[in-house]
Amino acid sequence: MRTKLNLAVLPGDGIGVEVTREAVRVLSTVADVHGYDFQFRTELVGGAAIRETGYPLPQPTLEACLSSDAVLLGAVGGPEFDALPPDRKPESGLLALRRELGAFANLRPASSHRAIEDCSPLRPEVVRGADILVVRELLGGLYFGEPRGFTAEGSAGFNTMRYSTDEVERIARIAFEQARARRQKVTSVDKANVLETSQLWRKVVTRVAREFPGVALDHMYVDACAMHLVSNPSRFDVILTENLFGDILSDESAAIGGSLGMLASASVGGRVGLFEPVHGSAPDIAGRGIANPLGAIATAALLLRYAAEMEREARDVEEAIGDVLNRGFRTADLVRDPRTRAATTEEMGVAVAEALTGICERRHAFHAV
Repeated sequence: MRTKLNLAVLPGDGIGVEVTREAVRVLSTVADVHGYDFQFRTELVGGAAIRETGYPLPQPTLEACLSSDAVLLGAVGGPEFDALPPDRKPESGLLALRRELGAFANLRPASSHRAIEDCSPLRPEVVRGADILVVRELLGGLYFGEPRGFTAEGSAGFNTMRYSTDEVERIARIAFEQARARRQKVTSVDKANVLETSQLWRKVVTRVAREFPGVALDHMYVDACAMHLVSNPSRFDVILTENLFGDILSDESAAIGGSLGMLASASVGGRVGLFEPVHGSAPDIAGRGIANPLGAIATAALLLRYAAEMEREARDVEEAIGDVLNRGFRTADLVRDPRTRAATTEEMGVAVAEALTGICERRHAFHAV
């Protein structure tokens, strides 16, 4: 366990600024309660960086990230940047950051909270008990494959989906290791009936599975997986898949938790871990104080778990999230009853921080008896 952390904080664009502030509030609470030393260094990325420097990932930001123990990111992007060349858009800065950090495994948990089952577009009995971890390969596939671009006359565009044996092996091992600590089941998702990359994927994953005899493996086509995620999500434990499929399926899993604002993610496996909520910058609601910070706060819990080996502290943050939901706190995206007052982004963050303090104080009092 690491009790001293140097954290690079990249709020980014839109609601990223607001939700990251609340995630930092909760991390600061962890540090204060336990007497840890957390240092936060804020840097520019995405559209905010373009406005200031002309580049979505300025060199000082990259250097700060590479010298940190972990990176906490909010969100990037906005319609004002849509006309920029692809390599100058905010999203290109995020892709470059992932590549430079070397974080090839994206972990995206999605679970159902009993208190907000009514927020899901799915029936409560469908989502009840669902607890999924999507393990998404992050540095290969269509997002990074070469060649890519447009034909000379601009009448056609092309991308390359490519995976090597080594890339599949390393992400598969992450998935099986995670499953071994959970319910010991991996569902590998591909399109092996059509794609050669998926045929390689299936072959390599099957071979890696032999290294984990206690973990069950099944294979599923991506279209079937998309259907089962909304019809029977509790059948899944760990979903292992490639970059594009993982991007889509993990966003679809927001239906389980009731809102995209509930989803957290951790990108690990490289020099420095990158931690960011799954949602985007949502410029339409930015600055209004109505964004849901729970995905960013849950992301802070993942940072504690994977970057600092603070499992107990991570669980405390997750328990605090459950506590405020059980007590009826709801941001606007989680309000279903018009009689319920929506909490602001800041109010939700403060409530989680206060609940976390109470959880820690009760534990200390118990051990003191």
